[in-house]
Amino acid sequence: MQIDNWDHRISRWARTQTPVFGSQTNAANWSTNLRSASVVAGWASILLAPSGPLDEDWLLDKVKGSAVDIAAAESAIEFTSGLQRLAARGRPIGYIYPGDTSMPSDHTTTAAVYDAIAAQNVQLSGVSPGLQAAADVSLGALTVATGWARIEASAHFPSDTLVGGAIGDFFANFFTKAFMTSSGASDGRVAVTSLPRGGGLQIQIQF
Repeated sequence: MQIDNWDHRISRWARTQTPVFGSQTNAANWSTNLRSASVVAGWASILLAPSGPLDEDWLLDKVKGSAVDIAAAESAIEFTSGLQRLAARGRPIGYIYPGDTSMPSDHTTTAAVYDAIAAQNVQLSGVSPGLQAAADVSLGALTVATGWARIEASAHFPSDTLVGGAIGDFFANFFTKAFMTSSGASDGRVAVTSLPRGGGLQIQIQF
């Protein structure tokens, strides 16, 4: 993106032409709607993950799976927020909404982490290769569409969305592979505890 200033050139073309969403306002609205769709897909996919018979253990497995997914999503989102503060990159010219940090894209991170979580849960469910491929393509397209909407909205440069997507994908795959396997074995443990003023999440990884 930095070669021949393509990052700024693509951003300028997208925000002036808005070829997909028609206007910056529509693009901003669509980016939020697409991100929400990714979150819904991520949570809905928890039902597909293998959990055995419908009993108390099934419910416990779903709670554990939800804890892993929450840990992955929150870690990705918080990492993105911290990186935004460190990078302190300004928004593209023409951004019309509050907020002045551009790198990386938090919308794209959120979409990517939940889309990757959904893809991993579909894979763990043991569906056919054809359905797995269709899910991968559809969920990947949802992430890409969210990132492109942010570019057309003049909220981010292309590199911002690429970094955001990479962060979300990494955290989703790391947590899923570390704490959830098709055999039920795990190299780590996630524990949720109740505290007087909230709650606590403990993550343990065995090396």
